[in-house]
Amino acid sequence: MSTLPRALTLPAQPAATAQAARRRARQERSTAWAFIGPSVVVILGLSVVPVIWSLLLSFRADDLVTPGRWVGLDNYRALAQDPNFRTAVGNTLLYAALYVPLSLVGGLALALALNRRIRLIGLYRTLVFIPFVVSATAQGVLFSFILDPEFGVANALLHQLGISAQGFLADPDQALYLLVLISLWSGVGFCVVVYLAALQDVPPELVEAAHIDGAGRAQVLRHVTLPALTPVTVFLVLWQFITSLQVFDLIYVTTKGGPLGSTTVIVYFVWQQAFQMFTAGYGAASAYVLAVALLVAGFALRVVRRRQGRTDGGVR
Repeated sequence: MSTLPRALTLPAQPAATAQAARRRARQERSTAWAFIGPSVVVILGLSVVPVIWSLLLSFRADDLVTPGRWVGLDNYRALAQDPNFRTAVGNTLLYAALYVPLSLVGGLALALALNRRIRLIGLYRTLVFIPFVVSATAQGVLFSFILDPEFGVANALLHQLGISAQGFLADPDQALYLLVLISLWSGVGFCVVVYLAALQDVPPELVEAAHIDGAGRAQVLRHVTLPALTPVTVFLVLWQFITSLQVFDLIYVTTKGGPLGSTTVIVYFVWQQAFQMFTAGYGAASAYVLAVALLVAGFALRVVRRRQGRTDGGVR
């Protein structure tokens, strides 16, 4: 009579050991939550809750002092007909249309110039980056003194050159363009640092091969360097575009949206509605219009980048 082998079995775990394991697991979870709990509270208190609260606020007529009332989409309908909001949107788009390409082109040009081994190159790179770490408030105060129409250094120099005095930040036709230049003074430094890091990753063998094939500097830049910098350029376009849509502190310190609303941008419009006009619901609605614009811009750039990656993969 044949006998079947018995299945291998593990000895039963004592009940005390199982309880100790469960107790240890509970202690580990408690310790983990003790460490991450403050961070979770901060994230919920400073990001998630305000986002939800401001979204609900955008559907209300509320001044944050007296009891508000639910108005639904009335705030958004009013924004569509508000000429001041359209002016703010136009100023913001003009600012972004100037700031983003100029900062990228200037940053790439300076990065190419600084991407070489020469004496004191570290000092030159530091000097280019220093304006980026200067706060926008300090920049605004500095350039307000320089560009003061009556006592500023700029008009004093123009007078020495025989040129009539300019209004600068007090001139509606000049103020926004000067703010773009002030922003470029600091914003280009960030692009320089990012492009310098990306230039270090350009394969040197490709550059050498292009030179061997008779390519000049312009051809190497066009056919080797720029394609290698494409991912970084897409990142910088998105970053600088978001930065340009969120400009506020520089305008608050220098022009306060003037003269005649020529420098009023969306974020300043939101602040003005919420804390000057005390129409917080209306300001929240305009803030969410800006948020949707940022999401659309980020999604569009992501789609473009994905299609470009598929194209490059197909070519390879």
